[in-house]
Amino acid sequence: MLTTIIAVVVVLGGLIFFHELGHFAVARGLGMGVSTFSLGFGPKILKYRKGKTEYALSLVPLGGYVALVGESDPKDIPEGFTEKESFALRPAWQRLLVVAAGPAANILLAWLLCWTLALGWGTPVLLPQVGGVVQNGPADKAGIQPGDTIVSINGAAVANWQAMADAITQSNGKTLAVTLSRPDMAPQADDQTRADEAAQPEQGMIISVELTPERSIRKTIFGEEESAWLIGIRNSGAVRLVQHGFADAAIAGAGQTADMVSLTWQSFVKLAERVVPLDQVGGPIMIMQMVGKQAHEGLAGLLALAALISINLGILNLLPIPVLDGGQIVFCLWEIIFRRPLNARLQDYAMRAGIALLVALMLLATYNDLWRILKNTGWFGSGS
Repeated sequence: MLTTIIAVVVVLGGLIFFHELGHFAVARGLGMGVSTFSLGFGPKILKYRKGKTEYALSLVPLGGYVALVGESDPKDIPEGFTEKESFALRPAWQRLLVVAAGPAANILLAWLLCWTLALGWGTPVLLPQVGGVVQNGPADKAGIQPGDTIVSINGAAVANWQAMADAITQSNGKTLAVTLSRPDMAPQADDQTRADEAAQPEQGMIISVELTPERSIRKTIFGEEESAWLIGIRNSGAVRLVQHGFADAAIAGAGQTADMVSLTWQSFVKLAERVVPLDQVGGPIMIMQMVGKQAHEGLAGLLALAALISINLGILNLLPIPVLDGGQIVFCLWEIIFRRPLNARLQDYAMRAGIALLVALMLLATYNDLWRILKNTGWFGSGS
């Protein structure tokens, strides 16, 4: 329990704090005044002043905040600061940079975490090993069996599952010459033995077969049905960790970060399109459960989850909802394009609508979290 609490505080608090640090760094870099930069919320436990800024450690350690001079009222200039340091009186492009720096900091943090993972643990690559075969499908008819590893297709080496899948889907239904390796394995070998041998592959019996992909329906990660050329196999889940040097790890981390950003953005789009049902929306309770679980399973999984949550936090804040950074970015862009700020009354109405929308989303997420907990406890039937 204590491990879970510490992990939740460090991960969630750290991600929100890093977000605010982005705002702080760019604001100070542009010469804007910051009256307070706090780690945590609520009553201040410790505080000290450096220059004009008060740095504080507050009671509730989840996140932090930055108090920019003139952010809420251009005329509210604390003692010691000048109007030149007021956030609200700065050009729109400068305010846009400050606002956008928070989400950008979350993406940067995710990259640093992925870089650390690639350097310390390596990047996982899903091997082209067959875990299951669809009955009467092309692979089954060609004699492919669970445990086989696809070595090449039409003479081109296959390094991972994605490369193999791409070669099959891009075949346009043409016959493929497939070379596979079949390990010399006792019939009673269990799944763990297969996974271990996949991670440390040995050259088994080399078999060459020909098969013709069939046009079939499959489901995407979001549950949508799509038509594709398939041969009727499932992966075994076996992976290999690819080790990297310092610079290569940075590049690999950037690639993983880009993939997570793309997937997260698609998730928001699919949610808006109702492809992903609303009951899949999770909130703080689900996040805490996930963090607690990963904290007990190992540091690598916890860092990977922290990177994913950081990206979600960054992209969520970029949504064009007025109370979020994305909404403020829209206001700044309006001012830059039309050379005047949006009408104050319209901004006020938009802010109220944004607050109402966020409250509704939080209530939905919390309801979903509680409903999942109740289902899993068996109060309302099986959770399976």
